[in-house]
Parts: sequence; C-alpha cells; structure tokens
Amino acid sequence: MKKLFIVLGIVVVFLSGIALFKNLIIKSVVTRAVYGITGAPVHIDRFKLNILSSTIDISGFKMYNPSGFPEGTLVFCPKIKIIYDWDSLFKQKRHFLLVEIELKEMGLTKNKKGNLNVDSLKIVEEPKSFPPTPIQIDLLTLNIGKIVYKDYTVGANPSVRVYDVNRQKSYKGIPTTQQLALLVLAEPMKAAAIKNAKIYGVAMLAGVAVLPVAVVATFIGKDYVQQVIDVRFENLYEISHEVIKHMGTITKDDAMGGVIKANINGTMVALILRKDADNKTEITISARKYMFPKLDIAGGVLYQILDKL
Repeated sequence: MKKLFIVLGIVVVFLSGIALFKNLIIKSVVTRAVYGITGAPVHIDRFKLNILSSTIDISGFKMYNPSGFPEGTLVFCPKIKIIYDWDSLFKQKRHFLLVEIELKEMGLTKNKKGNLNVDSLKIVEEPKSFPPTPIQIDLLTLNIGKIVYKDYTVGANPSVRVYDVNRQKSYKGIPTTQQLALLVLAEPMKAAAIKNAKIYGVAMLAGVAVLPVAVVATFIGKDYVQQVIDVRFENLYEISHEVIKHMGTITKDDAMGGVIKANINGTMVALILRKDADNKTEITISARKYMFPKLDIAGGVLYQILDKL
C-alpha cells in the first residue's frame, strides 16, 4: 500500500510538472507574439490553458512603453478570459467563441517630440509589414477602466490627465489578430474622446471601425476615405458636425450642401455628404497638411463619426 501511494504521488507530481511546463511554453509564445506585432515589451503574471473546460485564463497582462518613451505601462489587463473551440487549435485559423478583456488602465504618453506611445508601436508605424493573421472571434467583450495621459511636451514634469471611461463594449466577428490588437488599443482612446491619434486612421484602414455597424467602405485615392452609410442625410450631417467641432475648428458649415471644412491641428479637413437613390448617404472625407495627404487623419474622423451612429 505504501508503494502504491508513492507511485501515485510520483504520477501526480509528473502530471503537474507537464501542465506547468505546457503553460510556461504557451505563455512564452504569447508574449513573443505580442512583442512581434507591437514592438513593445510584454509581461504576463500567469497563463493557464484548461483543456477540459476549453478555457484560457491570463492574469496580470502588461504591455510597456516602446523605445523612445519614459518607462511605464501602456496597457494593464488584470484578467483576460478566452473560451476556444478545441478542434481549431490544430488548424491554421483559431476559433474563439468568447474573449473577455478587463482593461483596467491604459497609460498614454506623449514624449518631448510630440509622439504618442501608441502611435509608435510597430502595428501602427508599419501596418503593411504585418500580413493579416486569420482568427475567428465570435464575441469580444472589452471592459475599459481609465486612461492616464502624460504629456512631456510641456516641460520636464509632464502634465497628467485622467479619463475615467468605465465602459463596456462588445464586438462580433473579429477576423484577424491585427484587428483585435488595434481595437483594444484604439477603443479606450476613442471612448475618452482623445483626438487625432495616428492609430485611428490605421484602425480604420484595417476595418476595425466598421465592426459595430453594417456598412461597406471603400478607400479611393491617397488623401480621402469614402463610405456609403444607411443613415439619412440630415442626421449624418448633424453627427458629423458634432464630431468635427470637438476635433478642431470649423471653417465652413454648409448644412444644405452637406459640406463641412475644418482645421484639425493644422490639417485641412473637408467632409462632403451626398444622397444616393436608396436614401442612403455617401460620405467623403479628405485631409491634407502642407499639401501632403493625411489619410490617417481622414480615417480618424470617419472612425469617430461611425462610432456615433
């Protein structure tokens, strides 16, 4: 009997060791993958893959500031829970039934050069260098806590602003890891009405902005975005006017003609609305600064208008 207990003890220790080793390996793979996409250091306190319940539990996820910024945490998620489809783990396209992310705090930092830490991530600076990695997320729930915004352009000691967002948002049908990353990074900023970040335009081009609404977007030319939206002309004009008014200074306001022109941080933005035959509205937004196209600004304006629909 004593030998039996010894053998059972050895088996339990052995299996526990395998489980621990498995989780450590996957944890290392995940941190390297996130670093590869963002270029920012990542730390995870605890990673647990439960095969029996088809769940993944991540505790203490932290992404730190990229190079060129003071030390600090960019994203802190104390809890991330994932329910996955077991069969998809052996396929190229992973299928996640549910992803729940608790984003307790986002630390935005503007360095002395005026650059935002989130705009200096690889996925934002070099979006074309990351071919889409297919996944399938049926439902994403994002719980947003607060944003701490530090601005070092004002002097040696930064100005600090805190935005208590305290909002939950849900999305369906996320098809790539890039869209997931951009959404998690951009949504807290958009919810806090932080203006003119480059990430808005990149997220728009990646298709993140259209996830909550059923619209079809086409991007034409190098300085403007265009989209047909199932919203009445008058309603869309009011929403567009309100968004642009908060982003910059309106220089032309033509409600009858559906034209709004504005100066947004030195970028000249023009918005034009046109009715189509199906009572939908075509919206075109162009942006230029010193005669150079600023597609990221145009996309950012459209991104925030879509969120108000």
